[in-house]
Amino acid sequence: MSAAKRSIRPLLESSEISVVPGAGTALEARVIEECGFPAIYVSGYATAAAVHGLPDIGLIGSAEVVANVEAIRHVTTAPLIVDADTGYGDAVNVRDTVRRLERAGASAIQLEDQVWPKRCGHMADKEVVDANTMARKVRAAVAARRDENTVIIARTDARAPLGLDEAIRRARLYRAAGADATFVDAPQSVDELRRIAAEVEGPSVVNMSETGLTPLLSARDLGELGFSLVIFPSSAVRVTAHALRAFLEELRRTGDSRSWVGSMASLGALNGLVGLDDAEAFDASIADEAVQA
Repeated sequence: MSAAKRSIRPLLESSEISVVPGAGTALEARVIEECGFPAIYVSGYATAAAVHGLPDIGLIGSAEVVANVEAIRHVTTAPLIVDADTGYGDAVNVRDTVRRLERAGASAIQLEDQVWPKRCGHMADKEVVDANTMARKVRAAVAARRDENTVIIARTDARAPLGLDEAIRRARLYRAAGADATFVDAPQSVDELRRIAAEVEGPSVVNMSETGLTPLLSARDLGELGFSLVIFPSSAVRVTAHALRAFLEELRRTGDSRSWVGSMASLGALNGLVGLDDAEAFDASIADEAVQA
């Protein structure tokens, strides 16, 4: 079975909302899968921050994203929803991006209508391309996919620069262009969330970016509004950064890690998470076969 056939279509078609955490690294992805979530969101923000130590302002491109998806797919079997930013160019670039990400193991590919270089959806000073330009990219993405189970998600960032009405109009346009699901990023109130869910036909994605522009709601509340899937794109990397700073500040101050032992994975637990037991069992099986021969 191809990676793309680990489809998220059942999640989008379900009557219950699905919760999908974001990952920037293969280690985060393994933890997400081990905790039983139905999919993993390969976040552009988290990839820039966790892998490259950079802000999400267009400093990484297609090659870095594809390489990260390959690393994550190598150690996980969960469906991967991949943040492909703007598609890294016009229609031909979008075709190339979609096909590379499919080969790397993407189950769904998200494209947005910002200009390049893009900015995180909850940052100021975003700009968007003409809506028809983005609709063309959506059509290119749909035509480019090799597997019909690969989901195309069209995101609009028009809320901040052009207002909610235009953002909703664009989401409808992108849906008509063939997007399997739409995503209006950074709404600023519960009423705006309600309008998006009610006025855009088809599956709708929403994100919860803590301390960002959108009010935080539970998945249950978002499901009742009508959203199909909620992503938490940067939560894991921000929890990691906060905890790591707290640990390192105390280690520098005291030179003693003993008070943190209960708050960290044991060496054995981390070895288990990254597959040491499986690697050693495989190595032993090869050795045994050689002896028997």
